[in-house]
Parts: sequence; structure tokens; C-alpha cells
Amino acid sequence: MEDIPTSSINPRRWLVLTVVVAAQFMYVVDIFIVNVAIPAIRTDLHASTAQIESVIALYQIAYASMVITGGRLGDMYGARRLFLIGLIGFTATSLACGLAPTGSALVLARLAQGFTAALMVPQVLATIHTLFPDAARSRAFAIFGVALGLGGVVGFIAGGWLVTLNLFGLSWRTIFFVNGPIGAALVLATIRLMPAQGKQKRAQLDLASVLVLFAGLTLLVGPLLFGHEFGWPQWSFVVMGVGAVLLAAFPRLERSIERRRGSPLIEPALLADSAFVRGLIATFCFFLSNISFYFLVTLFMQTAMDLSALDAGFVMVPLTVAFVIAARRAGAPQAASGIGVLVKGCVVQALALAGLVALVGWIDAPSMFQLMVPLTIFGYGQGLVMAQLFSTVLRSVADSRAGSASGVLVTAQQVANATGVAVVGAVYFGAQAAHSQRVALIAALITLIATVALCAAALEWLRRWQSAAGAQAARP
Repeated sequence: MEDIPTSSINPRRWLVLTVVVAAQFMYVVDIFIVNVAIPAIRTDLHASTAQIESVIALYQIAYASMVITGGRLGDMYGARRLFLIGLIGFTATSLACGLAPTGSALVLARLAQGFTAALMVPQVLATIHTLFPDAARSRAFAIFGVALGLGGVVGFIAGGWLVTLNLFGLSWRTIFFVNGPIGAALVLATIRLMPAQGKQKRAQLDLASVLVLFAGLTLLVGPLLFGHEFGWPQWSFVVMGVGAVLLAAFPRLERSIERRRGSPLIEPALLADSAFVRGLIATFCFFLSNISFYFLVTLFMQTAMDLSALDAGFVMVPLTVAFVIAARRAGAPQAASGIGVLVKGCVVQALALAGLVALVGWIDAPSMFQLMVPLTIFGYGQGLVMAQLFSTVLRSVADSRAGSASGVLVTAQQVANATGVAVVGAVYFGAQAAHSQRVALIAALITLIATVALCAAALEWLRRWQSAAGAQAARP
């Protein structure tokens, strides 16, 4: 890192870092806190199975559809302006979630919350990048990483505590209302502390691609959420077919926009990069078992095991601690790098899921501490993979496309999260209707083992391609 003139360093940058990291922390907590509150939401709003899945899945789809555009808007109009708009929107939609009178209203509010999060979150990394051009950047990103890891812990504990405490008889609604005063304080701090940035060269926004991507994802995933509730009518498969066609046509649309000298949402060259596509497939398979796992396990603990929301959140704490430890070890400079470590992490996850299957299958009423053992192992395996997955996939991407490739990976992550909730949820609730909740959880866990195995296979596919490419490059 080259020497930077002291006069160009913002003297309040650590205060600004506190503000943007706190907003990112609020966003991460919000992802996990909802999982613990799902049973309470379902009971209070008389929400259907499809609605409680949609509370999580459609949030992810909205975020995925908008996050790349959110980053570009920040480049065009300034990170401060877009951060403020996103933060105010996220706070307002959080309050709308807490006030939702019905399951449908909550789903719509969560959809809006996902869109506003996609405006806010990309500006966090952009702000850190701008304010820390010197050697302090690594420390700033370390603080950012710790906030991400602690967000899961706080989300599970805070969600269980708020639901169990039942302040003013509000039950689950407090998990959204708590964002009100926090968001308001962060808005005031942003106005006071965050520096304005010079205007960038304006570029055309690829709104057509945003609409096609959102429509394709919604039409494909939506019937997976609602199909089992309506008995899988023929129209559900027609709708999924339309969604699949839109997504299949998406690369052609991007190439068409590029030929017209427009600014496509996703650069076609990335989709023609064999190594990147293999890594993208591995990323998608990995995140299929991410949010869906937490959704099902916390739901099972509260509905089948009759644990309180607080106890369910407490059971998940060792998992998140193990995740943070593994992520820090895997991301350390002296740690072994390479795809082999990621495959090892997949194996650890699969073994943990198999252990959970055995525990639920053989013990009628497993204790909280018995559950913690396989859950903690699973968290450690997840941390090994997630810490280095994006870095590994981006390794072969040219620096000029690193930002665009990162946006595509984040989009794939969120799409996989939503798809996982839909697919694994369909397996769980289908098996529950036909058999029991224990059989349903076992069937869902086996499905998750399959997704982890697919991730490992995709990573091995990428490793072999890289080895072949390296051998070919070494030939005289």
C-alpha cells in the first residue's frame, strides 16, 4: 500500500466506519432474527406455509435482483446519498413489517425491505474502500468481518429473547420495530459524519435486465413456495416454465445490450469464462443449504421439540461461534489455501448433517446440548467454505471485471438462498403432510446433504479445470 498524504485522510473515518458497519450489522441480524420468530409469526398471523417461506425467500429474491444496480447507483450518485436512501428505506420497511396485519402484508413489506437493503449494503464496502486507502484498510475490513460473524449470533439470541419477552404483547413484531430507533440514530449519524463524494460519470442503468431477472426468479421460485399449498396445479408448472425461459434468455439479453453499447447488468464475458461459471455453480450449490438450513432447524426445534424461541436461539449460538472461528482460521494469511480446503469444509458439513439425521432418527427427544454437537460441527464446516469461496472463484477473473464478478456472485448467493428455502421447504412440508415432522426433517436434511455434495463436485470440477489450464500454460 503506497504512502497516502495525511491531509487526504478523513479525520472522522473511524466514526464513519462505525456507522456503516452498524448498518451492515443491522442487515445481517435481520436475516437471522426472522428465522427464530417464524413460528410466532405463523401463529399470530395465521400465515400459511407458503407465506412463512416467502417471508424469507422473496426478501432474498428482491435483494438479489437489485444489489448490482444498487452498487452502480452508488457509483453514479455517490455512496453517501444511496446509503442514506437505502437506510431510510430499510428502517421504514422494517416498521411496515412490524405493523403487518396479515401474512400477505408481511410478505410484501419484506419484499420492499429486500429492495431497500440492496440500495444500502453495496455502499458499505464502497465507503470502506474510499475512506481507507492506506494500511489501515486491512484493520477496517477486519472490523467489517467481525460484524458479519457476530450478526448471526446476535440475530439468534435477540430474536429468541424478544419473542419470549413479548414486550407490550407485541411478540414477534419487536424484531422489526427494534430497527426503528437504531435506523433513525444511524440516519442522523450519517448526515452528520459521512462525507459527500464527487459526482461520477453517469451511465445508463440496465433496468430491462433488472425486471427480467426479478420476473424470472419470482416466476420460477414462487410456484415452489405456493405449489404444495394448492396441490401442485398445472398452472404452477406453466408459471415455472415461463420463469425458466426468462432466465434462459437473460444472457442473450445482456449480449444484445452490450452490442448496442449499453451497460448490461452482467457482463456477457463473465458468463463465457469457464472457470468463473464453474465457481458460480459451486457458489449456488453451497448457498442452497445456507438460509434453508437455519429456517428448517429453528422451525423444527420450536414446533416439534416445543422449545421456546429463546432456547432455539441459544442452541444456535455455538454454531455461529464455530463459524466465526473457522472463517478466521481459513482466512488467515498463514492458512492453507486452495480448493482442497473448501472441499474439506463441504465434507465436514455433510458429516454434521448426517449426524443430525442419526440423532433425530434414533432419539425421540434429543436434548438441546445433543443438538448443539452436530450443529456446531456444521457451523465450522460452513465457515471453512464461506471464508474463501468468493476469493477462490474470483481468482481467475481479471481485475477490470472484479467488481462486476463480485456483484454476480452476491446475486447467485441470494438467489440460491431463496431457491433453497423453496426447494427444501417443499420437501419438508410435503413429508410432514404425508408422515411426521421427524420424517420431514430427515428428508430435508438428506436434501441438504445432496446440495453440499453438489457443491463439492462443482469445486472439484473447477480444480480439475484449473489444473488442466495450468498444465497447458506450462507447456513450451
